[in-house]
Amino acid sequence: MGRRGGRAGRGANGSPIAPNTAIQRYEEQILAYERRSLASKRRSPGQSTPRRRRQPRARGSVRVRVRRIVALTVALLLADVLLSFSQTMLQPSNVGFGVRAVEWLRDNGAAGLVSEVEHVYYSLNAPATGGPPLRTLPRVGVSRGPASGRYAPPAIAPVIEPALPGEGVWHGTGPVVAGAPPVLVTTFRPDPNYPQMVAGVAWIDTSRVSVALYPGRYEPPDDGNQPAEVPPLLRGALLATFNAGFKLEDSGGGFFVGGNAYAPLRDGQATLIAYRDGTVDVRTWTGGSVPGPNVEFARQNLPLIVSGGLPSSNLSDGPEWGATLGNAVRVWRSAVGVDAHGDLLYAAADLQTAASIAQILQRAGAVRAMELDINSEWVTFNFYGAWGAADPQKLLPDMTRDATRYLSPDDRDFFAVYARAGLG
Repeated sequence: MGRRGGRAGRGANGSPIAPNTAIQRYEEQILAYERRSLASKRRSPGQSTPRRRRQPRARGSVRVRVRRIVALTVALLLADVLLSFSQTMLQPSNVGFGVRAVEWLRDNGAAGLVSEVEHVYYSLNAPATGGPPLRTLPRVGVSRGPASGRYAPPAIAPVIEPALPGEGVWHGTGPVVAGAPPVLVTTFRPDPNYPQMVAGVAWIDTSRVSVALYPGRYEPPDDGNQPAEVPPLLRGALLATFNAGFKLEDSGGGFFVGGNAYAPLRDGQATLIAYRDGTVDVRTWTGGSVPGPNVEFARQNLPLIVSGGLPSSNLSDGPEWGATLGNAVRVWRSAVGVDAHGDLLYAAADLQTAASIAQILQRAGAVRAMELDINSEWVTFNFYGAWGAADPQKLLPDMTRDATRYLSPDDRDFFAVYARAGLG
């Protein structure tokens, strides 16, 4: 071992080199080679290393582009939504901002969300049964009633005993046609379980009036040239105005007036019809998509709620009775029907289901009836205490909209009742 460990190397000229010196030089050569190799890699990377580095850079670049595309898409969608919402809110309207915002949501893909929110709200605010009875009813009408000898409907029999003063008794509304007011109104308590609930009912003598249907500013959708109000030149003979039905996209019904079919009529739908001879009816439509020349107007809204003098049997079947609210939720509801004499009956009340509003009209004498619009923003019946649309009054004082509604442009379609020409 001594000889192997002490063996000396030789230099370039063949002279011997000490063992320690040879080892030291060998180590220095290795270190120098490693330094050159490392420097070479830093200046000129090999082929395998760039591949590993360029790949994450490419993935990162794709991610950035995807994020930018997503951000741009979201920004464009938001801009489109904001533009649509702003345009709707800036359009002329006689409806409050909150109601229009909800309607915009409903019309732009959020009907389900609106329905859920409304259902929760109305469920949390559902009325409790019972409670103290009312002591008085709201005063309605401006005169006692029809003249003697002129037909008038019988008083509505009281549901809650004892009856309150004037309950179910018909009162005139002011203007007189052919010796008596052709529009009578009354109130009564329709449900013993809710003794503070009050229903309002109007009776309209179709032999002494003419009824007109007017498209609204936005419903039904049209060319925007409709007056959407009672024409000023016709207000001298105006007796009453009242709301029509659901928006057509909610009811799926038809709308025809003055020869113009805004939406095709559907067989099987309840329909308020006015004929050119002046008669008016509420019945199930069977006349095809376009009525004949004898029809002045036809407005549809869901199936009948009263048929043959009895409430229909399907009034608890699903949401059709309230578009998104259904039948189970108690809200403001309105309805119109005809009695056995062919005269019109209109009814409205808060906290109603489709079945309960049907019972109100049945008690008032309707043999056939259809639901009209619902919710406090849309339920309206106004009458006028003097000629010329003077002294406007509501059928029920707690109806939300003003008594002058329909005397200026309105967003929804409506009905107007006039004294028939030629009757003194």
